[in-house]
Parts: sequence; C-alpha cells; structure tokens
Amino acid sequence: MRVHLGSDHAGLDLKAHLVAWLTEHGYEPVDHGPFAYDAQDDYPVFCLRAAEGVAVDRKDGLEDSLGVVIGGSGNGEQIAANKVPGIRCALAWSDETATLAREHNDAHVVSVGGRMHPIEDMTRFVEIFLATPFSGEERHVRRLGQVAEYEKTRELPPLPDSAQGHGGQQTQGQDA
Repeated sequence: MRVHLGSDHAGLDLKAHLVAWLTEHGYEPVDHGPFAYDAQDDYPVFCLRAAEGVAVDRKDGLEDSLGVVIGGSGNGEQIAANKVPGIRCALAWSDETATLAREHNDAHVVSVGGRMHPIEDMTRFVEIFLATPFSGEERHVRRLGQVAEYEKTRELPPLPDSAQGHGGQQTQGQDA
C-alpha cells in the first residue's frame, strides 16, 4: 500500500519516524516534505501535495492508496487535505477516531497532531487507520453520497420528514 505523507515543522520528527515505520511494515511511503526544519514553513505546501498524491493514485486505480498529514494539532493540515477534490481527511486523536475515520467515513487521509500525543500513540493511530477497512454499511455509503453530491452541486440534501416545518430555526427542547 502506498502512503503519502506531508507535514510542517511541528510534524517533521513524527513524519521521519513514520516513513521508517511504514517501510519496516511493508508500506510504500511517499514523502512530500518538508525535508529540513524551518519554523516558518507552511503546512499547505506539503499537506496539499500529500492529499493530491492520494487523489492521483486513486484516480489511476491504486484504490488502497492512503495518506497521513501531520502538524502541531493536525487541524490545519486536515483542513488543507480536505480541499483536494475527492479527498476525505479525518483528524485522529484516539484509537476510536482512527478506526471510525476509515470504518464509517472511508477517509483517505488521516491527520495527527505532532504536539498532542506521544509518538507511540500517534504511530498506533496511523497503524489503526491504515489497517481498518471501510465497513460499506448502507447508512455510511448513503451519508458519504450526500456529501459527494453536495460537493458537485452545492445543493443541500433534502430534510427528512421529521425535520420538515422547522426551517432549521427550532431545535428539540425549544418552545414554539
């Protein structure tokens, strides 16, 4: 499996660790940088390239290609990766979020915060993400379809019957 990686200065050490770990575990890492520490570098430069690498691979038939983006918190890196058409990137901060990113959301890229957890935990989050398949359950396929359709048309999915008449203004527990 090919795994594209990108980070910023805050994720540089973890990225280097992951490249070695991935190689040792039979993955094919593709490092999109950075390659040297620069406290002023910009995560979009590297994380967009990693997500784009996954998108191109998948378009070319490498359906198991995945990615990892790393920053201080992982938040900005996730946002950047999600801007690449066709890519779903999830922020993982626990074993469960890493599992659900793949199992329920069929995420293609995982984002982790290099300053948020010990390296052993982040490595485990990535390992779980890479090893977990998408469940393919109808409800998850339906939800992902709604998001994909919105991306194409910019039309909101229809409200369910139970939400009709509220106009989005009233929530449960509010007086009418």
